[in-house]
Amino acid sequence: MVKYDNITIRYGAHTVVEDFSLEIHKGEILGIVGPSGCGKTSLVRALGGFLNPVQGEIYINGDLVYSKQKRVNRSPESRHLGIVFQDYAVWPHLSVWDNVMYPLKKRRVPKEQAKEMVAHALEQVQMKGYEKYMPSQLSGGQQQRVAIARALTCSNELIIMDEPITNLDAKLREGMLDEIRMLQQRLHTTIIYITHDQEAALQLCDRVVIMEPNGKISQIGTDEEIIEHPANRFVFSFIGVSNFIPVVEKAGKYYLWKAEGALCFADKTPAGYLSGKQNVMGIRPMDIVFDDASPVKGEITQAVFLGSMYNFFVKVNDVELRVQRSTLDSLDGREYLEGETVGLRFLNEKYYEAEEGEVSV
Repeated sequence: MVKYDNITIRYGAHTVVEDFSLEIHKGEILGIVGPSGCGKTSLVRALGGFLNPVQGEIYINGDLVYSKQKRVNRSPESRHLGIVFQDYAVWPHLSVWDNVMYPLKKRRVPKEQAKEMVAHALEQVQMKGYEKYMPSQLSGGQQQRVAIARALTCSNELIIMDEPITNLDAKLREGMLDEIRMLQQRLHTTIIYITHDQEAALQLCDRVVIMEPNGKISQIGTDEEIIEHPANRFVFSFIGVSNFIPVVEKAGKYYLWKAEGALCFADKTPAGYLSGKQNVMGIRPMDIVFDDASPVKGEITQAVFLGSMYNFFVKVNDVELRVQRSTLDSLDGREYLEGETVGLRFLNEKYYEAEEGEVSV
């Protein structure tokens, strides 16, 4: 459906993305996730025809829409895609009906056909009956539905959503993600979902692209692939909450933070340990278990109840780890209190090469 082929985008002397290639399959929701400044929005602008890359080609449905070398640059309106922005971008002086009708007027779609398309789009986003409302009379979630309906009148085959739910409160964000997914399933629309919100992308998207700050792709995969098999340390740290613990080896034993003291946690090489390198252990808060028999001891400095789980902050030496324990696990009758010393056991840990100065031997 969409193909970026060796795209390079620059602003003056600053290169945002270089030799970027990506294929989006027809009928999927693809999330592009990364930190601010990694080039997510620039890629959207290039696809929409609002920004010209200095190199590479862009295809939509197999048709070449941009190539500097071949002197091809299709206009934005001829690329037939819908865009939903973070700030909704609905016109405040136009009614709901006129906002959704606007792209069809610009394309000079016959009046009766345009009416049918607007009515269908509003029905798809559950805004039927609001045709005469002005944006000032709508909630944020309703305005975003209008923006999605307008995108549908531009194209029900390809829609780009650039941070579409950031301005909504938590409950509305959750509901809007469900609505986007149901809409996509009804219409089989291809959606490119741009966000820095990893949880939203993992919840909504069929595949997720993780971009590094330099604009390179770190990993492409399903939510399970990215969470269970992160390609590198950046992906592990960017997705979800993580702890990184420097590890050293001495005389066949493995220690946390320093080679001397009582923090030996293994007397054989852990699975995944990088021999001949300085290592850090990557561990998720849910993969740290309280175990009185463990030689690794720490003090609970803070315990926070979050409804479905407890968040514990445990200080081991001078480093504070986050440990999460589900409410169901807490039904065993064992209560853990602030100020208490506990043993820690590690599960499903990953090992990465330490950064300079990170390991103290």
